[in-house]
Amino acid sequence: MSPTRKIKLLIAYDGTEYHGWQIQPGYRTVQSVLCEAATSMLRFRTRVVGASRTDAGVHAMGQVGMIKTTNPIAAEHLGLGLNDFLPQDIAVLSAQEVGAGFDLVGDVTRKAYRYTIYTGRIRPVRRIRFCWHLPAPLAVEAMHEAGRHLLGMHDFRSFAGAVEEGRSTIRTLFRCDVARGIDGDPDLVTIDVEGSGFLHRMVRIIAGTLIDIGRGHWRPEQMAEILAARDRRAAGHLAPAGGLCLEWIRYRQEETGSSKCDV
Repeated sequence: MSPTRKIKLLIAYDGTEYHGWQIQPGYRTVQSVLCEAATSMLRFRTRVVGASRTDAGVHAMGQVGMIKTTNPIAAEHLGLGLNDFLPQDIAVLSAQEVGAGFDLVGDVTRKAYRYTIYTGRIRPVRRIRFCWHLPAPLAVEAMHEAGRHLLGMHDFRSFAGAVEEGRSTIRTLFRCDVARGIDGDPDLVTIDVEGSGFLHRMVRIIAGTLIDIGRGHWRPEQMAEILAARDRRAAGHLAPAGGLCLEWIRYRQEETGSSKCDV
């Protein structure tokens, strides 16, 4: 019998038509569609697991998935072949074989998300599935200043949509930048958040709170008070899912320059 191989997948998707990443009975999810595609291609029931559980309507340009298979097909050909079995709103960007010791979730060192807002009066038809159309002025400098209060290791309970019993709400944020004019469009505002990991709906609550600050509801320095409150009711509203995209996930093997884990 051929040995079992681990194939790491880089996946992009438009999450608009999906009930999130994770398989859920009675719902169409990104994971369920990928599992069906892999099973059809390999002609053997195959499960695709993911490194992040994005919510319904959230997009990804850098989701990382993995399958285990005894099929000898080269990893890069497996990735390309999967695309023939996938709908147009999901794509496998690349595939590589990793060592037996590779831990899809445990080896993650950091993740990055981008939240996109469009502030122009006329809705941006080409972007509308990937942004929040909010035709209102935003004080981007105040939003950026507020985001600085979130950097470092903190208890982010105020920014958690739900907390599983016994689960830590302490996370580390390495970056929280707010900028205007990405891609040369002055109506485009982006919030880039990079961290060791994220709680349920954490980035969307951070984005909603920053937008409230940008609209003048709070002062930038009040972000520190919201963080310290450790109470979801202290933070701002939940920003819509369509503006959020998982940009990338980094692994310790990449930081050490190794593409494989030693067994």
